Amino acid sequence: MRNSFLILWLLLFSAQICSAQILPGARQIALSNSDIALSNDVFALFTNPAGTAQIKWREFGVYYSPSPFGMKELANGNAAYTEPFNFGSVSVGYKNYGFDLYKENTISLGFAAEISENLFGGITLNYHNISIKNYGSAGAFIFDTGIIYKPIENIRFGLSISNLNYASVSDSENQIPTVFRSGITYSLFNKCFLNLAVEKEIEFPISIRGGLEYPIIEFLSIRTGFKNEPASYSVGIGINYLYFKLDYSFFTHQDLGLTHQAGIIISFKS
Repeated sequence: MRNSFLILWLLLFSAQICSAQILPGARQIALSNSDIALSNDVFALFTNPAGTAQIKWREFGVYYSPSPFGMKELANGNAAYTEPFNFGSVSVGYKNYGFDLYKENTISLGFAAEISENLFGGITLNYHNISIKNYGSAGAFIFDTGIIYKPIENIRFGLSISNLNYASVSDSENQIPTVFRSGITYSLFNKCFLNLAVEKEIEFPISIRGGLEYPIIEFLSIRTGFKNEPASYSVGIGINYLYFKLDYSFFTHQDLGLTHQAGIIISFKS
């Protein structure tokens, strides 16, 4: 029983200090979640919902990390799908985190559109549920929003806010963090992206992030990133072939060590 409480405490502690590290998917983690302005795949639903407005085809993605830092209690998985229409893009998603003593589940519904030339906006409605064994469960509705602006061809600016409505599943304040993110992406040349971003969670210091994605050959890209608060370094690779994008990444945590993730995205391009 004592070990179970220790694990539960560690899980709650990790969920607070590492919330950005479990954002999907593997590409985003390889870039240390510095892609707020880039956000051009289906997992943008969870980080900057404006990004899904840039996707002009159906896209489905799955991300899974079964045992972060060697602990299955920290397992997390995500899935998302986006459908483009003439009036914008509609997306749905699901996130799961935890184990039998403590679980978090989130169902997401998002909408994004091009507001004006080169300006994209989006909003996501999430239902977030927390369940603790022998203590029951509770949930709350959470709103996320974001914008992306491309003033010129090779520069993008992005801004997103998670938990815009300061929701909580109990009377405790800041149980679900409100996070502000902003960033810039510079395209050095075709499909080579340099990202710089900042993240601010209420009651925590500002976190500075950077990332680079470089295409080695036509179907293979390498990625790396860094951030502080907490200090972390990341690397990864992406394989893009026909309709499939396979992503794999590693990142470090200053207290917990090294871990890895994988994800796949299927793009139904005509």
